[in-house]
Amino acid sequence: MSVRLLTYNEHEKARVIPHEDASAFVKERYQKTFAKKHRGYDASLPCFSINKHVADSELYTIDTGYFIGLDWIEPNKSALYIAPKLNYETQEIDFVNMLLASLKHDGVSKELHELFEVKWDKPTIQISQKQDLLTPFLVVEFLSLLKQIVRKGLKKSYYKVEHNLQGRVKGKVQVAKTIKQNLVKNKSLYTYCSFDEFGINNKENRLLKKALQFIKHYLPTYAQLTNKEVMQNTFNYINPAFAQVSDKIEITEIKHTKTNVFYKEYEQALYLAKLILRRFGYNISNTVKDTIQSPPFWIDMTNLFELYVLGLLKDRFHNQVQYQYKHYGNELDYLLNNEDYQMVIDAKYKLKYLNGKYDEDIRQVSGYARLKKVYEALNKERGEVIDCLIIHPDQNGLDHLLEVNLKNKPVKHYYDVYKLGVKLPLVK
Repeated sequence: MSVRLLTYNEHEKARVIPHEDASAFVKERYQKTFAKKHRGYDASLPCFSINKHVADSELYTIDTGYFIGLDWIEPNKSALYIAPKLNYETQEIDFVNMLLASLKHDGVSKELHELFEVKWDKPTIQISQKQDLLTPFLVVEFLSLLKQIVRKGLKKSYYKVEHNLQGRVKGKVQVAKTIKQNLVKNKSLYTYCSFDEFGINNKENRLLKKALQFIKHYLPTYAQLTNKEVMQNTFNYINPAFAQVSDKIEITEIKHTKTNVFYKEYEQALYLAKLILRRFGYNISNTVKDTIQSPPFWIDMTNLFELYVLGLLKDRFHNQVQYQYKHYGNELDYLLNNEDYQMVIDAKYKLKYLNGKYDEDIRQVSGYARLKKVYEALNKERGEVIDCLIIHPDQNGLDHLLEVNLKNKPVKHYYDVYKLGVKLPLVK
């Protein structure tokens, strides 16, 4: 059965859907949401909404939010693909490069758990490899985590092994195997034994190695992957560390992992390894196909923009900037405490700041700047005014924040509130 795939961009408002695209619609309204925990409360935000046109019942309009991805409209009839573009005219946003730029700082990976969702229980949708947003997203995140793990050294632990030992016995004798493989073949000096060994060839590392083998086949074939050379170099850095690790593992063998403070990256890395294997249907030949079957998925660009800005701030201020500073249900994007700047900073993935201001956002960030805990963290006295900064996307803005005056653009009609536009990377 042929499925009609509609392609639109994020940030679109009341755009009319051509009649030929809407011909498969049977409902007056369609909507998909993204379950999101943010700012201390649970919310379901719309990824897109499709509604019948008010004036013309034959037409439909679409509103897209701050999410990119793929999902069904009418199962097995029509699906929707939302591309990462700030507006209809703009070149495609390079969300992979945004992710890569933020992940170069250690500790950012722990903030990625709410960045995307995949609907594995829904039927897959056929798309071209160029439209595949999910796989490069998972691959970049996975390789970045493995790079951190390799820097520290692979986790060592005890694991079960079996060996056919000559002239000695160790651990538990495997009686059936010894009889079948040795005694019946007149190899009386050999004994099959199972025992514990301590090293890196444990189940966790074998699962990571298995996913790494899939990525090895995937990287050369995906021409659209941004910074392909960088990702290949990252793979080449990681791969030798797994030379003594087998890739013989079944996913069902790893149900629970013990969290270790020193090896805190393992939990997320194992989760991503399972997603990557599932994404390719556990078949390595699926890594090189031009058309793929993708499960419905959504990526939260608002959250990704926050992480991208965090990377820009850390490039300059390092540990002097705190991310998602929390206090009694209030959650700031960033708190900057530097000898030159003591300010509350908010990242807003909105285009409204290109031509003005957004009063509700300014009231929000100003409210954060009145928290007693913020005053204490910045060593401010009661009555002092704390500066506020809103960072937003602007393709005519800055590539970086190094040696930039953060107070260069005051917001009109407000004291000590500033805005700053940053340029997002584009697909070349």
